[in-house]
Amino acid sequence: MKYIRSNSLKRLFSFKRRSFDSDSENSNSTPHTASSTKCVEGFQETEQFQRPKWKCFSFEEIYDATNGFSSENLVGRGGFAEVYRGVLSNENCEEIAVKRITRGGRDDERREKEFLMEIGTIGHVSHPNVLSLLGCCIDNGLYLVFIFSSRGSVASLLHDMNQAPLEWETRYKIAIGTAKGLHYLHKGCQRRIIHRDIKSSNVLLTQDFQPQISDFGLAKWLPSQWSHHSIAPIEGTFGHLAPEYYTHGIVDEKTDVFAFGVFLLELISGKKPVDASHQSLHSWAKLIIKEGEIEKLVDPRIGEEFDIQQLHRIAFAASLCIRSSSLCRPSMIESPRIDSSIASSTRIKSSISISTPIS
Repeated sequence: MKYIRSNSLKRLFSFKRRSFDSDSENSNSTPHTASSTKCVEGFQETEQFQRPKWKCFSFEEIYDATNGFSSENLVGRGGFAEVYRGVLSNENCEEIAVKRITRGGRDDERREKEFLMEIGTIGHVSHPNVLSLLGCCIDNGLYLVFIFSSRGSVASLLHDMNQAPLEWETRYKIAIGTAKGLHYLHKGCQRRIIHRDIKSSNVLLTQDFQPQISDFGLAKWLPSQWSHHSIAPIEGTFGHLAPEYYTHGIVDEKTDVFAFGVFLLELISGKKPVDASHQSLHSWAKLIIKEGEIEKLVDPRIGEEFDIQQLHRIAFAASLCIRSSSLCRPSMIESPRIDSSIASSTRIKSSISISTPIS
């Protein structure tokens, strides 16, 4: 296939299919673990390697599910991809989202690399607040398959003036759930994951408004012993980029923390990260927070229908996250202090007080 420029995809999926084929053979025996370490373009198999649960779909399966990638099923477009809603023709009639990597001439090799990186990054991720990979396809193009998020993105609900504004209770639920998901990526999964593009359009919502972090096209695995890593060129979304990232290209978990702070401000205010006059949301909010007039941050469309203590908790957390110095920002991996009072700690999960531990 002309679109696939290298043998890396063939090696990866040959490896995957062999592991699937061996599942049935080994189902009644001791689970397989590798005796040595080997790397396959985006995967690292070690002694503790666990086979990913995602499957290789055929092109016919996803073509039929999306009704031939009908324009009526197109639910999103951006960057190098289009996303289509589909329904699998299985006994559960499962709703799926198919991310189709678009072709782009000279950029095809880069897109293939990012496709492999995204699979390698999220292939073993499993958390209620992180979008899980169902599978992929490399026939007639490159495709990723996910469970369909019926409510769409946080951005689509926050900024669509034709819809009723999100209630405060829902916004708070989204804030807590996204914090849990990001904490998992930084600490709970098998390898450290820096997302690098936390924003409201990359947080999807299930039917009951459970947030799920999505789009790992820019995500990076970082060795646990590294405190930071330098990356070039600078990628991401203006308005969410931490100062040390866009000035020096330095990435660590505090890069995501800064973007999460902007995300919290977006939830509170209903404003976009950058307005029509090119003013950043975090610059606008910093002045209000400094004056102690927190209630001025609240989206005017919800009036006074909000919990004042929850507002102060989230605003306080956001103010810590958007500090210019990464050293002064809290970390998502610090242990939370669970209580019902307004937090005074400098740790993010204790500043957003919740009734259950973040995990």
